[in-house]
Amino acid sequence: MKKGNNKTVLTRIANAFQKGSWATRLSFFLPGVGQIARKQYVKGIGYLLLTILFIAYMGVSGARYLAHLFSGDLGTVTSGEVWNETLQIYEKVKGDNSFLILLYGVVTIVVTGLFFVVWGSNVLGSAENDERLKNGQRVANFKEDFDKLTNKKFHIPLLTPPFLGLIVFTVMPLIFMVLIAFTNYDYQHTPPGKLFDWVGFENFRSLLSLSGGSSSFAMVFLRVLLWTFVWAFFATFTNYFLGMLIALMINRKGIKWKKVWRTLFVVAIAVPQFVTLLLMQKILDGDGILNKILGTNILWLTDQRNFSILPRIMIILVNIWIGVPYTLLMCSGILMNIPADYYEAAKIDGASPIKIFFAITLPYMFRVTTPYLITQFVGNINNFNVIWLLTGGGPVDNLYYGGGTQAQSTDLLVTWLYRLTIDVNPKYNVASVIGIVIFIICAFMSIITYNRSSAAKNEGEFQ
Repeated sequence: MKKGNNKTVLTRIANAFQKGSWATRLSFFLPGVGQIARKQYVKGIGYLLLTILFIAYMGVSGARYLAHLFSGDLGTVTSGEVWNETLQIYEKVKGDNSFLILLYGVVTIVVTGLFFVVWGSNVLGSAENDERLKNGQRVANFKEDFDKLTNKKFHIPLLTPPFLGLIVFTVMPLIFMVLIAFTNYDYQHTPPGKLFDWVGFENFRSLLSLSGGSSSFAMVFLRVLLWTFVWAFFATFTNYFLGMLIALMINRKGIKWKKVWRTLFVVAIAVPQFVTLLLMQKILDGDGILNKILGTNILWLTDQRNFSILPRIMIILVNIWIGVPYTLLMCSGILMNIPADYYEAAKIDGASPIKIFFAITLPYMFRVTTPYLITQFVGNINNFNVIWLLTGGGPVDNLYYGGGTQAQSTDLLVTWLYRLTIDVNPKYNVASVIGIVIFIICAFMSIITYNRSSAAKNEGEFQ
């Protein structure tokens, strides 16, 4: 590896300006010149055209959106009607749209970042040509560059489309959502008829401030957060341990028709989850099949008593029904790969089946499935389908979830966030703050838990 490759990109760019040729220095201000000067016309013209397009975009609209974004306002002129004294009529005035200003501002930031990547590639490419000429080598022509791009560097054209897709469909929406959390974008500030503006950390203070009594956003947030963790814990580990126990039972020696049992669980997976959930919702409804069979009138999904404990228990039980088959199949495959020598040695030492399970089977399963458990736990924190299709977040409990927060008894953070955006009085800014909180919680727990797990510490044993 060349020594220059160990330097940071910024250091290499700085050295290119200090020690580079006139063509390389000129490429800092006019991208593509360094390549055109060395007869790399296709590459040079490409850099030049991209630069012209970027400058044109910034001149037409990009610079204006950036100015709005960093000037402290997201528009100044409100759309509406103005009386024209001369014509004696009301004329429509097209004002600013804060939503579009923020959106296109984010797009401009991303486009600017991508342009700087292209600009850096142009400078480093010209500097590389300087090195080749200094070492007595000739500059690569278009055919050689193309062959290199389709062979040694084929990962670049292969990964560029998904990378751009990631930028457009993931990175930009995330940046936009984060920025919304620092605005007052709600029902009273909805474009284009009204404007919204920056409010700093005011939304975070409103969500996390405990002043305001038991119905304040902070108290409701803590209640929803607590239920979210309780739900995620039981939804993850009930499926995990029950699936493991059923897998152990099916894999025991002497059990007949093992393939039949596994096939039955696969059939349960084949039914779409939303179909199962809607069916269970109808069965558990107050006028549903279950009450008719039992001759009762129990509100399985809408009982508000004791902090809506019955609907919450039913949600967890239904989740077991739809989640255990996945864990069963996964655990079945892992159990078949546990070395038989471990069990034989334990039996020779006189270990009981329970001792063998806790000393061999369970530690091995944990080591292999820790990434799966983390994924499931985070997925259950964001498990929208189960909650929304069974209870819709209800039942409504204005005593503990009032104060205009729109939260309900079985809402998770993610369903509460959704409710805040579809309500007749939407609070997009608060929903964005909740989204940021969910991301921080999931990222922190995933990173810390995985790095402290034996799956990460003993990764080499599984390779």
